[in-house]
Amino acid sequence: MATGALQELLFVLGGVVALWFTWRALEWGWLSPRRLGRALRAQGLRGTTYRFPDGDLNEEARLVTAERAKPMPLRSHGISARVQPLVHNAIKEHGKISMVWTGPTPSVILGDPKLVREVMSTQFRNLKKSLLPSRLIKLIGQGLLMHEGEKWEVHRKIIKHAFLLEKLKKMGPAFIACASELVSRWEDSMGTGTEKEIDVWPELQDLTGDVISRAAFGSSLTEGRRIFRIQSEQVQLATHMSNLHIPGYTYVSSYY
Repeated sequence: MATGALQELLFVLGGVVALWFTWRALEWGWLSPRRLGRALRAQGLRGTTYRFPDGDLNEEARLVTAERAKPMPLRSHGISARVQPLVHNAIKEHGKISMVWTGPTPSVILGDPKLVREVMSTQFRNLKKSLLPSRLIKLIGQGLLMHEGEKWEVHRKIIKHAFLLEKLKKMGPAFIACASELVSRWEDSMGTGTEKEIDVWPELQDLTGDVISRAAFGSSLTEGRRIFRIQSEQVQLATHMSNLHIPGYTYVSSYY
Protein backbone atom coordinates (compact mmCIF):
# COMPACT_ATOMS: atom_id res chain seq x y z
CA MET A 1 0.00 0.00 0.00
CA ALA A 2 2.79 2.40 0.90
CA THR A 3 4.57 1.72 -2.39
CA GLY A 4 1.39 2.28 -4.41
CA ALA A 5 0.65 5.55 -2.58
CA LEU A 6 4.21 6.75 -3.22
CA GLN A 7 3.98 5.93 -6.91
CA GLU A 8 0.64 7.72 -7.14
CA LEU A 9 2.12 10.77 -5.38
CA LEU A 10 5.11 10.80 -7.75
CA PHE A 11 2.76 10.49 -10.72
CA VAL A 12 0.71 13.47 -9.51
CA LEU A 13 3.83 15.54 -8.84
CA GLY A 14 5.18 14.65 -12.29
CA GLY A 15 1.91 15.72 -13.87
CA VAL A 16 1.96 19.04 -11.98
CA VAL A 17 5.54 19.72 -13.05
CA ALA A 18 4.71 18.84 -16.67
CA LEU A 19 1.70 21.15 -16.61
CA TRP A 20 3.82 23.96 -15.11
CA PHE A 21 6.48 23.63 -17.83
CA THR A 22 3.78 23.47 -20.51
CA TRP A 23 2.17 26.63 -19.16
CA ARG A 24 5.51 28.44 -18.97
CA ALA A 25 6.33 27.46 -22.55
CA LEU A 26 2.89 28.57 -23.73
CA GLU A 27 3.22 31.85 -21.86
CA TRP A 28 6.72 32.47 -23.25
CA GLY A 29 6.10 31.49 -26.86
CA TRP A 30 2.48 32.46 -27.48
CA LEU A 31 0.44 34.28 -24.82
CA SER A 32 2.99 36.95 -23.83
CA PRO A 33 3.98 37.84 -27.43
CA ARG A 34 0.30 38.15 -28.38
CA ARG A 35 -0.35 40.52 -25.47
CA LEU A 36 2.73 42.62 -26.25
CA GLY A 37 1.80 42.78 -29.93
CA ARG A 38 -1.73 44.00 -29.15
CA ALA A 39 -0.41 46.57 -26.67
CA LEU A 40 2.09 48.01 -29.15
CA ARG A 41 -0.43 48.14 -31.98
CA ALA A 42 -2.89 49.87 -29.65
CA GLN A 43 -0.27 52.63 -29.33
CA GLY A 44 -0.18 53.04 -33.10
CA LEU A 45 2.89 50.94 -33.95
CA ARG A 46 2.86 48.93 -37.12
CA GLY A 47 5.16 46.14 -38.09
CA THR A 48 5.55 42.46 -38.86
CA THR A 49 3.21 39.84 -37.43
CA TYR A 50 4.53 37.48 -34.79
CA ARG A 51 5.22 33.96 -36.07
CA PHE A 52 5.58 31.19 -33.49
CA PRO A 53 8.14 30.51 -32.13
CA ASP A 54 11.06 32.38 -33.74
CA GLY A 55 9.34 35.57 -34.90
CA ASP A 56 11.28 37.10 -37.80
CA LEU A 57 14.59 35.27 -37.21
CA ASN A 58 14.15 32.84 -40.12
CA GLU A 59 13.03 35.65 -42.42
CA GLU A 60 16.03 37.74 -41.38
CA ALA A 61 18.42 34.87 -42.12
CA ARG A 62 16.81 34.40 -45.53
CA LEU A 63 17.07 38.10 -46.36
CA VAL A 64 20.71 38.31 -45.22
CA THR A 65 21.64 35.29 -47.35
CA ALA A 66 19.86 36.73 -50.38
CA GLU A 67 21.50 40.16 -49.99
CA ARG A 68 25.02 38.80 -49.54
CA ALA A 69 24.66 36.48 -52.51
CA LYS A 70 24.69 39.46 -54.86
CA PRO A 71 27.39 42.15 -55.16
CA MET A 72 26.73 45.75 -54.18
CA PRO A 73 26.66 48.28 -57.02
CA LEU A 74 29.84 50.32 -57.32
CA ARG A 75 29.77 53.70 -55.57
CA SER A 76 26.62 52.71 -53.71
CA HIS A 77 26.07 53.79 -50.11
CA GLY A 78 22.91 51.72 -49.63
CA ILE A 79 24.50 49.60 -46.92
CA SER A 80 21.46 49.33 -44.62
CA ALA A 81 19.61 46.92 -46.93
CA ARG A 82 22.65 44.65 -46.90
CA VAL A 83 23.55 44.79 -43.21
CA GLN A 84 20.04 44.80 -41.70
CA PRO A 85 17.60 43.89 -44.48
CA LEU A 86 14.78 43.03 -42.05
CA VAL A 87 14.92 46.44 -40.36
CA HIS A 88 15.36 48.15 -43.73
CA ASN A 89 12.25 46.46 -45.13
CA ALA A 90 10.22 47.16 -41.97
CA ILE A 91 11.01 50.89 -42.14
CA LYS A 92 10.26 50.97 -45.83
CA GLU A 93 6.92 49.20 -45.42
CA HIS A 94 5.70 50.34 -41.99
CA GLY A 95 7.47 53.66 -41.39
CA LYS A 96 10.36 54.98 -39.31
CA ILE A 97 8.68 53.94 -36.07
CA SER A 98 7.76 50.26 -36.42
CA MET A 99 8.51 46.85 -34.93
CA VAL A 100 9.90 43.43 -35.77
CA TRP A 101 10.10 40.22 -33.74
CA THR A 102 13.30 38.73 -32.32
CA GLY A 103 11.89 35.38 -31.33
CA PRO A 104 8.95 36.05 -28.96
CA THR A 105 10.30 39.52 -28.09
CA PRO A 106 9.17 42.59 -30.06
CA SER A 107 11.90 45.03 -31.10
CA VAL A 108 10.76 48.62 -31.63
CA ILE A 109 12.58 50.46 -34.42
CA LEU A 110 13.20 54.18 -33.99
CA GLY A 111 14.24 55.65 -37.33
CA ASP A 112 13.57 59.26 -36.39
CA PRO A 113 16.83 60.94 -35.20
CA LYS A 114 14.95 63.46 -33.04
CA LEU A 115 13.09 60.71 -31.23
CA VAL A 116 16.31 58.70 -30.75
CA ARG A 117 17.96 61.74 -29.22
CA GLU A 118 15.00 62.29 -26.89
CA VAL A 119 15.03 58.67 -25.72
CA MET A 120 18.80 58.64 -25.16
CA SER A 121 18.84 61.96 -23.31
CA THR A 122 15.65 61.85 -21.22
CA GLN A 123 14.50 58.22 -21.06
CA PHE A 124 17.81 56.40 -20.73
CA ARG A 125 16.89 55.12 -17.26
CA ASN A 126 14.00 53.19 -18.82
CA LEU A 127 16.09 51.83 -21.70
CA LYS A 128 16.83 48.13 -21.24
CA LYS A 129 19.64 46.54 -23.23
CA SER A 130 20.12 42.99 -24.37
CA LEU A 131 22.29 41.04 -21.96
CA LEU A 132 25.44 39.39 -23.26
CA PRO A 133 26.30 35.87 -22.05
CA SER A 134 28.00 36.05 -18.64
CA ARG A 135 31.05 34.14 -19.89
CA LEU A 136 31.52 36.69 -22.70
CA ILE A 137 31.29 39.64 -20.28
CA LYS A 138 33.96 38.04 -18.06
CA LEU A 139 36.33 37.87 -21.03
CA ILE A 140 35.85 41.31 -22.61
CA GLY A 141 34.39 43.34 -19.74
CA GLN A 142 31.20 45.36 -19.55
CA GLY A 143 31.66 48.87 -20.90
CA LEU A 144 29.45 51.85 -21.61
CA LEU A 145 27.46 50.08 -24.32
CA MET A 146 26.16 47.50 -21.84
CA HIS A 147 25.72 49.64 -18.72
CA GLU A 148 22.25 50.86 -17.72
CA GLY A 149 20.70 53.48 -15.48
CA GLU A 150 22.91 55.41 -13.08
CA LYS A 151 26.03 53.42 -13.95
CA TRP A 152 25.60 54.32 -17.63
CA GLU A 153 25.08 57.97 -16.68
CA VAL A 154 28.31 58.08 -14.65
CA HIS A 155 30.41 56.46 -17.39
CA ARG A 156 28.85 58.67 -20.05
CA LYS A 157 29.83 61.80 -18.09
CA ILE A 158 33.40 60.53 -17.87
CA ILE A 159 33.91 60.03 -21.61
CA LYS A 160 31.67 62.73 -23.08
CA HIS A 161 34.45 65.34 -22.88
CA ALA A 162 36.42 63.37 -25.48
CA PHE A 163 33.57 63.84 -27.98
CA LEU A 164 33.03 67.58 -27.64
CA LEU A 165 32.86 69.34 -31.00
CA GLU A 166 36.05 71.34 -30.46
CA LYS A 167 38.02 68.22 -29.59
CA LEU A 168 36.63 66.35 -32.59
CA LYS A 169 37.74 69.21 -34.84
CA LYS A 170 41.29 68.84 -33.54
CA MET A 171 41.25 65.21 -34.65
CA GLY A 172 40.87 66.27 -38.29
CA PRO A 173 44.62 66.15 -39.05
CA ALA A 174 44.81 62.63 -37.60
CA PHE A 175 41.93 61.50 -39.84
CA ILE A 176 43.57 63.04 -42.90
CA ALA A 177 47.01 61.59 -42.15
CA CYS A 178 45.72 58.05 -41.62
CA ALA A 179 43.49 58.12 -44.70
CA SER A 180 46.37 59.49 -46.83
CA GLU A 181 48.68 56.72 -45.62
CA LEU A 182 46.04 54.11 -46.47
CA VAL A 183 45.52 55.44 -49.99
CA SER A 184 49.28 55.64 -50.56
CA ARG A 185 49.71 52.06 -49.38
CA TRP A 186 47.01 50.91 -51.80
CA GLU A 187 48.60 52.82 -54.66
CA ASP A 188 52.01 51.26 -53.92
CA SER A 189 50.50 47.77 -53.78
CA MET A 190 49.03 48.19 -57.27
CA GLY A 191 52.47 48.13 -58.85
CA THR A 192 52.50 48.37 -62.63
CA GLY A 193 49.26 46.46 -63.12
CA THR A 194 46.03 48.22 -64.01
CA GLU A 195 43.77 46.13 -61.78
CA LYS A 196 44.20 44.43 -58.41
CA GLU A 197 41.73 43.11 -55.86
CA ILE A 198 42.19 44.38 -52.30
CA ASP A 199 40.46 42.99 -49.21
CA VAL A 200 39.42 46.31 -47.68
CA TRP A 201 37.79 44.91 -44.52
CA PRO A 202 41.01 44.38 -42.48
CA GLU A 203 42.37 47.60 -43.96
CA LEU A 204 39.39 49.59 -42.70
CA GLN A 205 39.63 47.91 -39.30
CA ASP A 206 43.25 49.01 -39.06
CA LEU A 207 42.28 52.50 -40.26
CA THR A 208 39.81 52.90 -37.39
CA GLY A 209 42.40 51.78 -34.86
CA ASP A 210 45.08 54.01 -36.41
CA VAL A 211 42.86 57.10 -36.27
CA ILE A 212 41.96 56.56 -32.62
CA SER A 213 45.56 55.68 -31.75
CA ARG A 214 46.97 58.75 -33.43
CA ALA A 215 44.35 61.02 -31.85
CA ALA A 216 44.50 59.47 -28.37
CA PHE A 217 48.13 58.36 -28.03
CA GLY A 218 49.86 60.97 -30.19
CA SER A 219 53.49 60.00 -30.64
CA SER A 220 52.83 56.52 -29.17
CA LEU A 221 51.08 55.41 -32.36
CA THR A 222 52.76 51.98 -32.44
CA GLU A 223 51.67 51.24 -28.86
CA GLY A 224 48.12 52.30 -29.68
CA ARG A 225 48.02 49.99 -32.69
CA ARG A 226 49.29 47.10 -30.56
CA ILE A 227 46.57 47.67 -27.95
CA PHE A 228 43.81 47.73 -30.57
CA ARG A 229 45.06 44.53 -32.21
CA ILE A 230 45.20 42.75 -28.85
CA GLN A 231 41.65 43.90 -28.09
CA SER A 232 40.48 42.67 -31.51
CA GLU A 233 42.04 39.25 -30.92
CA GLN A 234 40.47 39.10 -27.46
CA VAL A 235 36.99 39.82 -28.84
CA GLN A 236 37.41 37.17 -31.55
CA LEU A 237 38.52 34.53 -29.04
CA ALA A 238 35.69 35.47 -26.65
CA THR A 239 33.16 35.21 -29.48
CA HIS A 240 34.39 31.73 -30.42
CA MET A 241 34.22 30.63 -26.79
CA SER A 242 30.72 32.04 -26.34
CA ASN A 243 29.52 29.89 -29.24
CA LEU A 244 30.41 26.77 -27.24
CA HIS A 245 27.11 25.78 -25.60
CA ILE A 246 27.25 23.46 -22.60
CA PRO A 247 23.84 22.66 -21.02
CA GLY A 248 23.59 24.22 -17.57
CA TYR A 249 26.92 26.05 -17.86
CA THR A 250 25.26 29.46 -17.42
CA TYR A 251 23.96 28.47 -13.99
CA VAL A 252 27.23 26.92 -12.90
CA SER A 253 29.32 29.92 -14.01
CA SER A 254 27.13 32.35 -12.07
CA TYR A 255 28.72 31.14 -8.83
CA TYR A 256 32.26 32.20 -9.89
